[in-house]
Amino acid sequence: RSFGLPMVFPKDVEREAAQFSEAIPPNEIGKRLDLRGTVCFTIDPEDAKDFDDAISFVALPDGNMRLGVHIADVSHYVREGSVLDREALARGTSVYMVNEVIPMLPERLSNNLCSLKPNVDRLTYSVLMDVATNGAVENYTIHKTIIHSKRRFTYEEVQKILESGKGELVDTLLP
Repeated sequence: RSFGLPMVFPKDVEREAAQFSEAIPPNEIGKRLDLRGTVCFTIDPEDAKDFDDAISFVALPDGNMRLGVHIADVSHYVREGSVLDREALARGTSVYMVNEVIPMLPERLSNNLCSLKPNVDRLTYSVLMDVATNGAVENYTIHKTIIHSKRRFTYEEVQKILESGKGELVDTLLP
């Protein structure tokens, strides 16, 4: 509070964020690479509130892996020059404190429509990288995509799976 950080959003910003539907329009889906059949998941701290990135791994016939890094497509909702855009620009970033977050975008976007929660379709930008067994990136492409995250992992859960060789999505995490 001593730095004058904005604790609430103006009503016009909240109104603009509220206008977006939960359902993704079919015409928007048609414009994107559909990755909903690919196993995607998030890995975040236990106390994370928003999930803005996900990953996927697909084994390729030549022994390489296709690593997908999927980032929430905030630009679908926050249009240049809009009330949301001007407010986000003024805030600059979300501010994370010990017991509180002051978000850059209203909760409807930051913790819902732009959060890659499990078991819901979400709009994303994806970088698909073909990675050789030695870790070298041999090729990559960038796409507007739609994903359906299968699981929200914590760092601790993934560590246990990597150490034990057992657990959900173990075949994806340890191919």
